Amino acid sequence: MNRTATLEKMESMKLHGMTRAFRAAGDVGMKNDLTPDEMIGFLIDAEWDERYNRKLARRLSSANFRYRASLNEVDAKPERNIDKNKLLRFADVDWIHKAENIIFTGKTGTGKSFIASAIGHQACLNGFNVLYFNCLKLFSNLKIARADGSYPKEMRKIKSHDLVILDDFGLSILDKDARLILLEILEDRTGLTSTIVTSQLPIKQWFDIIGEPTIADAIMDRLIHSSHKFKLEGVNMRKNSGKSLPPES
Repeated sequence: MNRTATLEKMESMKLHGMTRAFRAAGDVGMKNDLTPDEMIGFLIDAEWDERYNRKLARRLSSANFRYRASLNEVDAKPERNIDKNKLLRFADVDWIHKAENIIFTGKTGTGKSFIASAIGHQACLNGFNVLYFNCLKLFSNLKIARADGSYPKEMRKIKSHDLVILDDFGLSILDKDARLILLEILEDRTGLTSTIVTSQLPIKQWFDIIGEPTIADAIMDRLIHSSHKFKLEGVNMRKNSGKSLPPES
């Protein structure tokens, strides 16, 4: 079988990574320097990398992160009250396997959304499916979904993801519908999957934001006890970041 026919069959089987690697190897004469086992390994590695990168790109796109961020970019100055070693422990994503949660609190601009996005990005790198939501938009969209009949589908989508990020929780007091939506989200995820919540308000004020005491107790019980908690401090990172740095919130 000649090289052209082999490339055509690879293309027809959608072995795109393998096709590119085989073509490149032929162009530079590499395949003559490799044993058959080495060539097979070279082609398999190329196809594996191609498929991994495609899956990663899809995960990152569907996650819809607020920021493109990585944990290595997090500024862990002492005045920010960030334990970098503790933060980097989330890079191994063992906490997702354990269905644990993370809560970030702190004033606006202290980096909550940026760090949450960085952790979410790390989860995607490790093969997990992640969704990012701004809480105000999430509750509003799910209320609309109730009206048009798409609510069950949207809730199944949220439930199916390994990690959900609920950003900017507590910017406004929850009404009855928002309370019940949040409770249902957490009920579906507790003990099964992980959630990250960011908020400008300290946790002790969440009861007032949630409102109805019985629902508030149920929400807090499902969220707080299995959570790693970070209280970020320091100056507003937006005001102190240069144009080359992503703004933190």
